[in-house]
Amino acid sequence: MTRNLFVCAATVRPSDRWAETFPGHLCVAPAAIAADARPSDVLWVPTAHPDWQTLVADLRRAAPQSPVVVLTLAPESDEAIAALERGARGYCHALAAPGLLREIEVVARHGGLWVGPELMARVVEAASRALAAPPARPLPDVLSARENEVAREATAGLSNKEIAAKLGITERTVKAHMGAIFEKLGVRDRLQLVLRLSAPASEPIAG
Repeated sequence: MTRNLFVCAATVRPSDRWAETFPGHLCVAPAAIAADARPSDVLWVPTAHPDWQTLVADLRRAAPQSPVVVLTLAPESDEAIAALERGARGYCHALAAPGLLREIEVVARHGGLWVGPELMARVVEAASRALAAPPARPLPDVLSARENEVAREATAGLSNKEIAAKLGITERTVKAHMGAIFEKLGVRDRLQLVLRLSAPASEPIAG
C-alpha cells in the first residue's frame, strides 16, 4: 500500500490542502526516513527546509526505492532542475490542486518525472532538437492514426494545450491519447517518449 510521507521539521509542516489530499499521510523527520520509509512510499520534501537540496540527495541514498517530490511556493526552472539533479521524481507548487497532487503521486510512484507542463515542454523540445526531429524512425504500428499525430506533436515539444489547439481536439482528449501512447510504448513520461521515438531502430531504450 502506497503511503505519502511529508518530510517535516519543527517549522516545516504540510499545507491544509496537501494534508486533505492525502488523509492517511505521515509527517516524518528526515532522520527517521531510513527506518520508516517503504519502497512504495512517496516522500514529499518542501523547499522550506533550509538545505532542501542536500536533504533530497540524502533521502535518495537513505531510501532509494521511495520517490521524492519537491514542493515549493515559488516554482521556477533553475530550482526544478536542481531538484531533478539531486534525484527528485517530481517538482510542483506546494498549493497545487488536489487532483494534480494525486496525479503527481501516481507519476512519481511509477518511475516517471513530473516538473509541470512548461518546464517539461522546454526539456522535451531541447531533447527533440538534440536527438532528431522528426523522429529518426517511423512511429510504431501499435498507435492509432490520431495517437500518431499526438505523439509527433508531443515529441516536437508541444504542450497538451498546444496539441489540442493544433489538432482541433480538447485537452482532455489529448491527455487520454497521451496515456494510451505511454502504455502502448512502455514509457513513463514525455522525455522517455522522445527518447523512444528518436533512438535508432536497433538501439534499445533504457527503462
